[in-house]
Amino acid sequence: MPVSTAGSSYIEKTRIQNLFCPVKEALPAGMVKPLLRALAGEAVRPAPFWLMRQAGRYLPEYRKLRASADSFLDLCFSPTLAAEITLQPVRRFEPDAAILFSDILTIPYAMGQEVRFVEGKGPVLGPLNPAALRPVGNRLDPVYETVSLVRASLPGNTALIGFAGAPWTVAAYMVEGGSSRDWLQVRRMAFGDPERFAALIDRLVDATIDHLAAQAAAGAEALQLFDSWAGLLPPSGVRCWCLEPARRIAAALRERHPSVPLILFPRGAGTLLTEFAEIGDCIGLDTSADSGWAACNIQNNAAVQGNLDPALLVVGGEAMEQAAGEILSALRQGPHIFNLGHGVLPVTPPEHVAALRRIVQETA
Repeated sequence: MPVSTAGSSYIEKTRIQNLFCPVKEALPAGMVKPLLRALAGEAVRPAPFWLMRQAGRYLPEYRKLRASADSFLDLCFSPTLAAEITLQPVRRFEPDAAILFSDILTIPYAMGQEVRFVEGKGPVLGPLNPAALRPVGNRLDPVYETVSLVRASLPGNTALIGFAGAPWTVAAYMVEGGSSRDWLQVRRMAFGDPERFAALIDRLVDATIDHLAAQAAAGAEALQLFDSWAGLLPPSGVRCWCLEPARRIAAALRERHPSVPLILFPRGAGTLLTEFAEIGDCIGLDTSADSGWAACNIQNNAAVQGNLDPALLVVGGEAMEQAAGEILSALRQGPHIFNLGHGVLPVTPPEHVAALRRIVQETA
């Protein structure tokens, strides 16, 4: 497991400088955090607000801390550093939720596949040998320690979201060996050797259940399943390799942690989002989804999260304000959590995030 000696040095130098924000007073008895109220089906106004990838390269404080660690995985597996990164946008923007700083590829790493992150290229994975994959064991324990640290440091009205990559999306990286232009190899395996691919998905379903359940046990108050590459598949493939694994994961989590809601983000699933809404407490909309359609077809079964184009957050100003207003208006009659249609882009000006936060707060 990676150990960041540079990161440890950084922590020692800054420990007395109030690395973690102090715990604020607990909410009064009976008062539930806005995000959790929305996930329970309430139309909360103003809409709860957080952003996917809200902790990351667009923040100067993140870039400073990243420079202190030897690798990206060092950050993910250093609980103190990962907790600090999780809390950075909470201090800046006061969102209604913090999302754990980690990565979806910690699972294949823990299962024994080589995983590294190359500057300017992204994740690079070693050759996949399904027979050599091992049980995760305790290799992800530092992630759960991060969850506990963050939960103890959050303001009283801020919820903590844990997450994992969905089996299809994680398998895509494992088979391709990283990002891909056409993702042909994983589709070839799924369509051409479905029994072998199903065995890999089964392993990932079990690992994902355990990973999410452990985050809930450590203090995560909601969980999100990222299926970033669901849109690569035709409808039959989405149902087989995305929807059914999500159904199994949701059922297992409800048995282990029935009070912890699950957000599903099957990016590019189109009208099949209505089927995901039958198993998740909330459906994350990607940028291509129409908010008006979601209001009519999803909000009667599940909360909706999203879905401002991240490029509009980069642009800011009137264009961002108008688009955000349209989303808020379309979804205001039902449970809605304001977010992006994908993650914050590295070139995003932080002041645009602050402006977006104000827009959402001022729209009742």
